[in-house]
Amino acid sequence: MLLNDDSILIVGAGTWGCSIAIELARNGYSNVTVLDGEEVPSSIAAGNDLNKIMEEGSQSEDDTDAAYAWNRLHALCTKAWLEDPIYKPFYHRTGYVMAASSDAAFASLLEDIKGHEDEYRHVNTAEEFQNTMPRGVLTGNFKGWRGFAKETGAGWVYARGAIVAAKRAAEKLGVRFITGKKGEVVELLFSEDTRAEISTPRKDNGLRIGLDAVKTADGTIHKAHTTILANGANADLLLDFQSQLRPTAWTLAHVKMTPSEAELYKDLPVLFNIEKGFFMEPSAETHELKICDEHPGYISPVYSSENGKILGSKPFARHQIPIESEARARNFLRETMPHLADRNFSFARICWDADTPDRMPLIDWYPHSRPGKRNFLLAVGGSGHGFKVMPAIGQVVLEFLQDRVDERTRRALKWRPETAVNRNWWDVQDRWGAEGKVMDFGDVKEWTSIGESRDE
Repeated sequence: MLLNDDSILIVGAGTWGCSIAIELARNGYSNVTVLDGEEVPSSIAAGNDLNKIMEEGSQSEDDTDAAYAWNRLHALCTKAWLEDPIYKPFYHRTGYVMAASSDAAFASLLEDIKGHEDEYRHVNTAEEFQNTMPRGVLTGNFKGWRGFAKETGAGWVYARGAIVAAKRAAEKLGVRFITGKKGEVVELLFSEDTRAEISTPRKDNGLRIGLDAVKTADGTIHKAHTTILANGANADLLLDFQSQLRPTAWTLAHVKMTPSEAELYKDLPVLFNIEKGFFMEPSAETHELKICDEHPGYISPVYSSENGKILGSKPFARHQIPIESEARARNFLRETMPHLADRNFSFARICWDADTPDRMPLIDWYPHSRPGKRNFLLAVGGSGHGFKVMPAIGQVVLEFLQDRVDERTRRALKWRPETAVNRNWWDVQDRWGAEGKVMDFGDVKEWTSIGESRDE
């Protein structure tokens, strides 16, 4: 039984780590420490962003376990984005316009709204798309686009603001954040029994092992009653997930707007073509408009020296994007806002998340723990939609810690290496865009040089 003054260590101060920290602090846990190698939020985290798409949802008792658990997360996060004083200020309920260009992608969109058609208005012509926003915003010809608009129950969240707000609220309640080298976890330290020396974990050989501590880059050993691994795409660098996690990256760029343009673009619905890209209104602080080119993602494969097979994908930080990504983003602008298509980008970067094979989160006690010593909880696998459910993750992790999570949720989010046997690392996982394939950063020939001199 976890007591309120037991020490709790959270590895990762990103979207989920900060959600867990504030939820623990709110519920009286007084000895919580969060470790991260970077200032909050991390430079590679997908949540370190101007904005993220949000769609409200509700729970259903009649679904499969996976659908039930996802809808439950969706319902919990919807309530928080609408009502919780920490999260509510960052949710902009502007609605959205969803679209596709090919017949197959449009059929997928129609399947997504099945049973809820009355909540959407079809949008099929250039004029209809242009009229979803104030005159002068959308000026493109929208050739081949088809979609629908949802005016309520959706919008966007100021992502970075929500993460920072959760962190600050947690700090006020006594949570300690350690960042930089002192917070960069480089090793998980395990033992096979209570008498053994702590060591790195080996491949599962049938032995039960316990997490004793974590080691940070400055050499410090941190011990705690309970440790929670919630460091997103970097989790796979610390623990053998048996191919359950695939760190996957996406690309984004910003266009600097004038104050008058920013005012025109205020309170816009999100525009998202699932094959081309999306944008949301500019930041009120910087007047930067975020554009994302849509694609199934990039990976950075790690290959076996023995047989050449892919062992995983290794994330890295870079505040540029591939030239091919820039071209896709500009093509999206030409189809939607051609008056911005040739404007210089003011910022660009890649951001990472970790895909599970079924794109469901992985929240579970580490299965190889010694009987009677459940002290290592995993909370990973955002799979490209982890930010939306940020407020819910802290609540569900609390349920695990207090041993009150319902059985259907537990089954859906469990440790499940059987789903990753002979994993196809190039699986698009129901995503669209680019050439319909996951791309390899190793094949990228040229990157942008935004803010850099090309002569350097």
